[in-house]
Amino acid sequence: MTQLIETKATPLADFLAGAAFSSPPQLQSYLGALTPQQLDAIGNETAALLFDAAVHDLGWLRRIEVRGEDRFRWLSGMVTNAVETLPQDGGAYNFILNAQGRIQGDAWVWRNGDSLELELTAAQSPALLEHFDRYIIMDDVELAPMEGQSALGLTGPDSARILSVLGLTAQVSVMTWIRGIAAGIEVQIRRTYGTTVPHYELWVATEAIPRLWSALHNAGAAFAGTEALETLRIVEGIPAYEVDIESRDLVQETSQIRALNFAKGCYLGQEIVERVRSRGQVHRHLRSLELNLDDADSLPVKGTELRIAGSGTDAKSVGTITSAAALHLKGSSRIFAIAMLRAEAEVGNKTLEFANGAALILDGTPKLRNEIEIR
Repeated sequence: MTQLIETKATPLADFLAGAAFSSPPQLQSYLGALTPQQLDAIGNETAALLFDAAVHDLGWLRRIEVRGEDRFRWLSGMVTNAVETLPQDGGAYNFILNAQGRIQGDAWVWRNGDSLELELTAAQSPALLEHFDRYIIMDDVELAPMEGQSALGLTGPDSARILSVLGLTAQVSVMTWIRGIAAGIEVQIRRTYGTTVPHYELWVATEAIPRLWSALHNAGAAFAGTEALETLRIVEGIPAYEVDIESRDLVQETSQIRALNFAKGCYLGQEIVERVRSRGQVHRHLRSLELNLDDADSLPVKGTELRIAGSGTDAKSVGTITSAAALHLKGSSRIFAIAMLRAEAEVGNKTLEFANGAALILDGTPKLRNEIEIR
């Protein structure tokens, strides 16, 4: 039986609750932890993430060390991406599947020399650890939570300059990590995946979170909360597990081929992944949309059905919206969404519609810098 874990405030949230703000930030349950929802005007936060740099909470992430003589072989058999061939300072995004090839969760695998660790959200941690434990049978493997650490995020095109101000090199390739010292604090810098702007994770001892937060802000980083982070995620078209991706989904339906390595050995659920690959198609995909709403203040909710424009309200659904966000910046507003679409919705560059507006399927990441006035 899955153990219920109490949702707790992140180390940053605890610090900010006692800091000298005119009013303490409102906390939101996000990915299994309580974290600041908003720290500035939402337009300022999203503008900083997209065009400058912002520091934000990552205290809802958990690190699990994979120990034991069989750790490389065992973990490779449990996740969809490379493990044994990871570079010594590299990482990879992964899905965790069941025997039927259905997605049970997602995680990042990181390698530090001969050490391996899983990075996952607090919300997924109990269920995934229980799932993994069922498959540690005769293996010399132990999963050990790494306590006493927490992380801040630094996101935006000006992040490299912020890091350099603190004496940290920003010459970090995507999905690699380095170590450094900032404001007297030992920091592990991980550069993670993004489609529009650079994303960094800065891991430190938990007690150093307030000092690092202040140092990043003094170096020029703005503040951002979870509402702005969710907006950026949707603008970038990066699906989230238990929001856009569900336990019934197949890997190729998510369009996240970055989570797969077709050259590795066997793993749980691989037979289904390879069967889908050999047949060359799936009947639905997650896609990014831009929405035109009749009522700009009424975002569509998860599960809103989409139909081909002009087909009438009695026509069958060709997809559903899984998440949506409004990007409000100075002088302009745009609405973005992620949706699970059936294959026929993508034939012929069709416009889609729903009860409150229309939707256009985006071909790649939306262009923002030259289209939205932010100054």
